[in-house]
Amino acid sequence: MTVNERIAALRRAMRAHQLDAYIIPSSDPHQSEYVSEHWKSREWISDFTGSAGTVVITHEHAGLWTDSRYFLQAEEQLAESDMELHRMTIGKGLEYDKWLAEQLPKGSRVGCNGLLFSKNQIKYINIGFEAKQLEIVTDVRLINDIWEDRPSLPQAEIFEHDIEFAGKSRGDKLAEIREEMKRMHCDYYMISALDEIAWLFNLRGRDVECNPVFYAYALITSTESFLFTNIDKLLAELRSSLSKDGVQLLPYEQVTTYLNTLDSTKTLLLDPFTTSIRLSELVPCRRLERESIVRWTKAIKNDTEIAHFRTTLVKDGLALVHAYRWLEAETKQRSVSEVEFGDKLAEFRAQQKYYYGESFHPIVGYQGNGAIVHYRAMPETCAQIEAEGMLLVDSGGQYFDGTTDITRTITLGNPTQEQKTHFTRVLKGHINLAAARFPAGTNGVQLDAFARSPLWEDGMNYSHGTGHGIGFFLNVHEFPPKFAPTTNGRGATVLKPNMIMSNEPGLYRQDKYGIRTENLMICVEDGETEFGKFLKFETVTLFPIDTKLIDVNLLTEKEKIWFNDYHTTVFEQLSPQLDEAATEWLREKCATL
Repeated sequence: MTVNERIAALRRAMRAHQLDAYIIPSSDPHQSEYVSEHWKSREWISDFTGSAGTVVITHEHAGLWTDSRYFLQAEEQLAESDMELHRMTIGKGLEYDKWLAEQLPKGSRVGCNGLLFSKNQIKYINIGFEAKQLEIVTDVRLINDIWEDRPSLPQAEIFEHDIEFAGKSRGDKLAEIREEMKRMHCDYYMISALDEIAWLFNLRGRDVECNPVFYAYALITSTESFLFTNIDKLLAELRSSLSKDGVQLLPYEQVTTYLNTLDSTKTLLLDPFTTSIRLSELVPCRRLERESIVRWTKAIKNDTEIAHFRTTLVKDGLALVHAYRWLEAETKQRSVSEVEFGDKLAEFRAQQKYYYGESFHPIVGYQGNGAIVHYRAMPETCAQIEAEGMLLVDSGGQYFDGTTDITRTITLGNPTQEQKTHFTRVLKGHINLAAARFPAGTNGVQLDAFARSPLWEDGMNYSHGTGHGIGFFLNVHEFPPKFAPTTNGRGATVLKPNMIMSNEPGLYRQDKYGIRTENLMICVEDGETEFGKFLKFETVTLFPIDTKLIDVNLLTEKEKIWFNDYHTTVFEQLSPQLDEAATEWLREKCATL
């Protein structure tokens, strides 16, 4: 079926259910950012492969709403169909809800699969629908009826994440969660988010590409723990280990019937941002709606996790030294495709101890492709990297002892003054945030402007967030920590010691080049004054920043000192594990300003 044929089939199903519109999100029943093939219904209906976006179908219009990271990609992928791109603006909410309220007659019925929408999402949609008295119908799963060759649910093995890496046993984690439940006066605690479940039970899986998670729900009581998943995916030894820790295994599909059996006089804690509206409606007891306990506990890394992160970032830096040396040598002899270099990055990472896989598909953007924020090179259409021009590479690895994410922009020839000015402006913002000192209680929205101000001074900006939390052998995008210009309705995250976050300001010139410099940082304590406790960041990513792209005249003395200190640290940490030739290459790249 073509996209237009799929849209036509959906409209027939809409008429059969007396629906005037149907909403198809990017999520799965756990509100995941990245989902398995089975749940890629928005991608199936539209052919748009970006990780964020919502499709809305009426009887006269088919539209995709997505943000600026994907504008160029969406234009290309929607070009052959009737699907129209709606460009979203940061800070303006869902937007498609307001569009539907404007377009549909009063009293119209709008359908969706309620498993794919959180309780809060439906709440916000209803607010937008209220004036026109639009009805949101959450129990219609139309995609199920028309997606004939739909991939099955994943069947990959679930495995243990050893306490050697995790730092805490699942028994200790469960005990801490129960203490917090007691403090909150709740009897049950339901968890839907896949990374929270994986972290809590020290388990990992392969159900979602690049994210070591598995499909499951969890229910915690004061004395019992229930894990709803595909039991056949756990080996007998692991089942026994979970049983010894008091974890009862139940089939994934039984979560709906089990929720109906809960004591109606008790209180259940659920996260309205990650719990689907359909599951929420099944709960017979009083609901305490708060952000998940695990979400915050997981974001603050324990000392074992921090120690492993440091080791992992050394390994990752070594892999990058070998990869970039290879690229530099190859492009002197021949052109290298974007896809080939992405494969080389994974190949060199795979040579490191405890490597598991990529943490996301690498963004290898040469020249104008670097301006596509979430670009993915494909063999049939990718560019050839030559010994000239600019290259943006955003990549990362999953290791049993940590998750990495790094972006470097390099020049392969002689950069123009404009390129150097733009690169240096982005670097100044990166340093501003990396060197920030701030009082305890400061949030990521307040600090986001530190990274943007050097660009603002020159009338420039970027439309994505400045940074996100990092999981520990988990999702590369971990919430709630983030640097962003707006809260998007979720509240600003107060930064706390041992949170690990990315620092990645950028600048993008369509059809010309993209620039982004990204390191990972640990939030650490920085003393106390009469005004209270202060915090700062420690940069832990280890790989040089291209000095050939820097206009030194634009840097302050303080910025030069930060940069030179960083390059000194990179060389001292990586060179002892390199041979003589690689050490000399690194010495040149770590030159001081």
